[in-house]
Amino acid sequence: MRSICHLKALSVSALALAGLFGATSWPAPQARSQTAPPNLPTKEDLARDNNLFLSLARKFLKWDEPEEPVRIVGPIYFVGTKGLGAFLFTTSEGHVLMNTGMPPSGAMMVDSIRKLGFKPEDIKIMINGHAHVDHAGAFAFFKKLSGAQVAIMKDDVPLIESGGRGDFKYANDFSYEVVKVDRVLRDGDTVRLGDLLLTAYHTPGHTKGATTWVMNMVVEGKPYVVVFPDGAGFNPGYRLAKDPIYPGINADFRRTHHYLEMLKPDIWLAQHNEYYDFEAKRKRALTEGVKAWIDPEGYRRFIAGKKQAFEDEVDEELGVPKATAK
Repeated sequence: MRSICHLKALSVSALALAGLFGATSWPAPQARSQTAPPNLPTKEDLARDNNLFLSLARKFLKWDEPEEPVRIVGPIYFVGTKGLGAFLFTTSEGHVLMNTGMPPSGAMMVDSIRKLGFKPEDIKIMINGHAHVDHAGAFAFFKKLSGAQVAIMKDDVPLIESGGRGDFKYANDFSYEVVKVDRVLRDGDTVRLGDLLLTAYHTPGHTKGATTWVMNMVVEGKPYVVVFPDGAGFNPGYRLAKDPIYPGINADFRRTHHYLEMLKPDIWLAQHNEYYDFEAKRKRALTEGVKAWIDPEGYRRFIAGKKQAFEDEVDEELGVPKATAK
């Protein structure tokens, strides 16, 4: 059965970073590749050791490796790393940057933006999906470079302004340079620049202020709905039902899954490149153009997978017996 995150090409160690992908178990021993380390950590190991989780994610999911930038469609450009999605939205009045990757990613992203023919100094607004270090780690770097306004969903403002400290799971382990939030967003607020319009929807769970972004645009006479979903997945160590890691997390996830199910994008992009099969779509785009990025069915499978993983985890926490085939 194909993974919802298209992880076939990744090592077993990458697959084992369960929370990133909403999985709840490791592969069976016979499925382990020859390259997998003999002392493969368990999901429980990852839940207990935040730094182990982060170090494995950075290594096996290639969060810190540079990737060639590419135009997706219209004003949307990919400027992230091999593992992390960051996007530049260009306008005649300056640019919007969504996500920044890890703290060292700033310089790589600057190179990517310049390769595309744009100036990082012209970034006017910065937004993100959620306030963890792998997506907000270089906000301060870009703030110093461009003076851009930082616009963040209200429930993630404390995390951004503390540099990731005080997170309900990671405490101070995944910290980054503090940056001041210039604009506090609420559910349904819009970010405008030139002829660009992005709408922010509060989809909490992964963090309290996780944000899904939606935009409508017309390119060469064709309308497109583009969605950047966030908030739907949990990481190892998140307690969802029994002694919840924060009050209301169970209800937050369920509301988020319901909302994301209601969206019907033509194109969807995300904070982690495995989610939306970036590498394969990029190759196809060389011959297919925009058509390669159109993937409503992939989006439906992705959200369904996140929802199922959540329900399985809740059942496991509550000790619900697994159904067996007759």
